[in-house]
Amino acid sequence: MASVTVELRSIDETEAALGWAGAHTVVVDRPEGRAGGMGLGFNGAQLLGLAAGGCFCNDLRYASHELGIPLKSVRVSVSVALGGEPLLATAIDIDATAETESGEDALPVIRRAREICTVANSLNRGVPTRFTDS
Repeated sequence: MASVTVELRSIDETEAALGWAGAHTVVVDRPEGRAGGMGLGFNGAQLLGLAAGGCFCNDLRYASHELGIPLKSVRVSVSVALGGEPLLATAIDIDATAETESGEDALPVIRRAREICTVANSLNRGVPTRFTDS
């Protein structure tokens, strides 16, 4: 079974964190003025939206290659609805369009990407999240 590990560490003189996987980094923070946040990076809801949308962008490319329908461009917009106490994501809406290089209909690629989207499928199936006490 494949796995991916990311690491996060606090950033000195802030209450933000730096996250990384391999050579790629991202700053995680709260909005300025909220619980010590300085607005230096993405908050959790934004990261969730980026995870869902970024995964779907990648899966559009996987589907494109699988189906032999090259894409010229993609556009993905993600909305994460929040509510409750504790605050939870209650829905994620992904709006995607794509343009093929040949001008043919991109809908088969979009539909296939929906079928294989790792993040969306994981969330829809209720992936367990476990915490380890250290």
